[in-house]
Amino acid sequence: MAYSGFRLIREALTGHKGWKPAWRDPEPQAHYDVVVVGGGGHGLATAHYLAKNFGKTRIAVLEKGWIGGGNVGRNTTIIRSNYLLPGNEPFYELSLQLWEGLEQDLNYNAMVSQRGIMNLFHTDAQRDAFRRRGNSMILHGSDAELLDREGVKREAPFLNFDNARFPIKGALMHRRGGTVRHDAVAWGYARSADRYGVDIIQNCEVTGFKIENGKIRGVETSRGTIGAEKVGVAVAGSSGKVMSYAGLRLPIESHVLQAFVSEGLKPMIPGVITFGAGHFYVSQSDKGGLVFGGDIDGYNTYAQRGNLPVVEDVCEGGMAIMPMIGRTRLLRMWGGIMDMSMDGSPIIDRTPIEGLYFNGGWCYGGFKATPASGLTFAHLLATGGPHATAEALRFDRFEKGLMIDEKGAGAQPNLH
Repeated sequence: MAYSGFRLIREALTGHKGWKPAWRDPEPQAHYDVVVVGGGGHGLATAHYLAKNFGKTRIAVLEKGWIGGGNVGRNTTIIRSNYLLPGNEPFYELSLQLWEGLEQDLNYNAMVSQRGIMNLFHTDAQRDAFRRRGNSMILHGSDAELLDREGVKREAPFLNFDNARFPIKGALMHRRGGTVRHDAVAWGYARSADRYGVDIIQNCEVTGFKIENGKIRGVETSRGTIGAEKVGVAVAGSSGKVMSYAGLRLPIESHVLQAFVSEGLKPMIPGVITFGAGHFYVSQSDKGGLVFGGDIDGYNTYAQRGNLPVVEDVCEGGMAIMPMIGRTRLLRMWGGIMDMSMDGSPIIDRTPIEGLYFNGGWCYGGFKATPASGLTFAHLLATGGPHATAEALRFDRFEKGLMIDEKGAGAQPNLH
């Protein structure tokens, strides 16, 4: 079923009786050409591009829970391409370009809103670092604008300029950045993949891999054995656990990242704002709630909940730049399990087992990377070689000392 304004009018006039389920609920087949483990945004996007761009028809996406129940529905919805290093910026710029055409591609309203991102800076050194970042963005085809204090005031006059502990000296503005409705991304990719014939199998947990003579032959699941010529794993915070079934140990740790939504307020925040003297980022949803987050909890966990010290730290960051939100009530909070790599950058690569491929280590960048991650992982699965924008995102960079340390804060996850 194709969605359109005409279809909406027709259904409204006929009692909305003609709508069909967005995707099928099939039983798993005995064998597929490609099995994608993980029904989050990255796994569903991979299946979509495998079918659309490479003509693959026998594809299954296996999800241990339900579509939209993992990190793709547990994030702060921000999209951007304001990275610095050559290994990252072209990749995230490709992703942003795909976001800009996503709704037409999927025939689905994902509520892509390019309302802009302001990264505040508070010192001269931070200004110089942001100037360098902005120049790198422009050189890689993105957009960047360095705002002085008055420029920030024009964009966000409600910020605390005069009595701040960390005086605002300016900001790096990325006007093409913004937000997207997170669960709509999952639903849109699932619906599109299904239209191409992909089997989306929910409540199907992978419990092992079938490997013979160093080659993948399929997966063991809670719903039986499923054969496959190729298997791609994109399970975010569960990466270490799932890949251990194949005897592989990853340079990844799992941490929880909390996110928060306040009660609904009148429109006040025009785009996304980040605090430069701490880790705090905030936007306002279409329902009026402030959507915000900060640092990961510093311990390893698979639990989708965090602890109060990080809640306090995040709220302190918000209060430092916007004391006016101090009386706002928190409506809800949740946690997503982050697959934190050792250098803070992702991995899209084949494994030593023939036919087994891995996509993970997304740290804070997973949601914004969804389209490019799916496209480049689909390219890897279909051709056996890396996509041009993902050539640096391989396992061997750790062996060769070619880390992509975007923040330059240290070689362990709780430092970046």
